[in-house]
Amino acid sequence: MFAKLPLTALRGFESAARLGSFKAAAQELNISPAAISHQVKSLEAFLGVRLFERSSQNVRLSADGERLQPYLHRALLDIQHGLQMLAPLCTAQSLVVSTTPAFASLWLIPRLGDFHRLHPEIDVRLHSSNDMVDLQRDASVDLAIRALFKPDPQLFEQPLLDEYFGAYCQPGWQPPTAGSPVELIDVPWLSSANVAVDWAAWCAKADTLGWLQNARYRRYDEEQHALQAAVAGHGLVFASNVLVADAVARGELVDYRPEVRLAGARYTVVCVPGRERQVEVRAFSEWVLGRNVG
Repeated sequence: MFAKLPLTALRGFESAARLGSFKAAAQELNISPAAISHQVKSLEAFLGVRLFERSSQNVRLSADGERLQPYLHRALLDIQHGLQMLAPLCTAQSLVVSTTPAFASLWLIPRLGDFHRLHPEIDVRLHSSNDMVDLQRDASVDLAIRALFKPDPQLFEQPLLDEYFGAYCQPGWQPPTAGSPVELIDVPWLSSANVAVDWAAWCAKADTLGWLQNARYRRYDEEQHALQAAVAGHGLVFASNVLVADAVARGELVDYRPEVRLAGARYTVVCVPGRERQVEVRAFSEWVLGRNVG
């Protein structure tokens, strides 16, 4: 049934398509770029279609290559998964999870000890970055937790947490008297193209636009630093309910105007279709979806 399948060429194509480079594929498979080029050409001859568009500077997938890549990627993942099921049980199983530094430090890591206790055989490795990993091309990442404003049809998605934004402060904080400046802790938040998520939008909804005329801003690049400043009493922070949840639960911060909220994204567990069936991915997904309270 499978006698004529060009398995070596298929593996070479999948690596080159995922990494977007013959050179990178050659490094991953420990062969020469010329060997990758030969494998791709042989697969193109076998199929009778062009899989890559080539130029003097680079290569990119053709329309047919784009169609083939996700099917082949899922097939190789299934083969890898089948082999892993036969591996010795004492072998540690690794799981790479990608998310933002803020979500990792403020939400995921404080809860991760529970997963370690339930699944000591799974070695979880966090890949934290504000740059979004292309899961279709980077097979080293098993799943990601992302704040999404719209579904990604190329990924398997499971909703985790709905996000909204509000103003948070130390318990007992009082607004400034008329004419006095207010200290506003500011950090850039992810938002959709059509909706502003910032102090101006919140103040407009809260009928406090007067604050902005002589506000003293405390600006930070990282969300976790902004929340630390609020806990330390440096002012009012505009923040995500998801990321501030633990500080609120500990009584360090309170929602200043709970009725004034701006819609945010939806935190979602995502992976390449097919990976959700892998033992480690399924175990982690089931665990994290069970922790979506608070």
